[in-house]
Amino acid sequence: MRVFAILTRCLAAIALGLGLIAATPGQVPEPDGLWQGPMRGYTPNTVAGGTVLDTPALAKLLEAEKPVLIDVALVEVKPPSMAPGTPWLPVHRTIPGAIWLPGAGSADPQFAERFKSRLAELTSGDMGRAVVTFCHPECWGSWNAAKRLVGLGYAHVYWYPDGMEGWQADHDVAAVEADPAWAAGNPPDRPH
Repeated sequence: MRVFAILTRCLAAIALGLGLIAATPGQVPEPDGLWQGPMRGYTPNTVAGGTVLDTPALAKLLEAEKPVLIDVALVEVKPPSMAPGTPWLPVHRTIPGAIWLPGAGSADPQFAERFKSRLAELTSGDMGRAVVTFCHPECWGSWNAAKRLVGLGYAHVYWYPDGMEGWQADHDVAAVEADPAWAAGNPPDRPH
């Protein structure tokens, strides 16, 4: 039994050293570019060139100015366990005033130009306008969106990693539809 325990610890240490075991919260380094892996998982505590907000800081920012709030959460997919013909009517809830751009945090290069164009419209071309990106907790999509904004030259980029769940713990939420201009540009085989 003791040999098995020692062997297990040794293998775990080797796997951790080789990066084969997932990082733990608070210990995830920022990738050099956009995150290319699964969109759900532990995220960094920082976003280079941007500011990370907790819920009280976001509430304060919303009182002080009118940032553009960008929700990049994916569209909910009908569970395969639901019987065929069962109505599927998900409601997307978000921070009041947010614009929902489903999947806009994707690292897919085809989204880059659309994202740039849509954000230019939403900020009226003002690169100094505050922009907050969010999704759900442990969402790389919102981190990617913030990183992309920094790369585009926006001066006041904020990332709210607590996401919708963090906000709704103490604040009201709103039901919204996907941004029509964004949804119109999604190919039929992509979620929107």
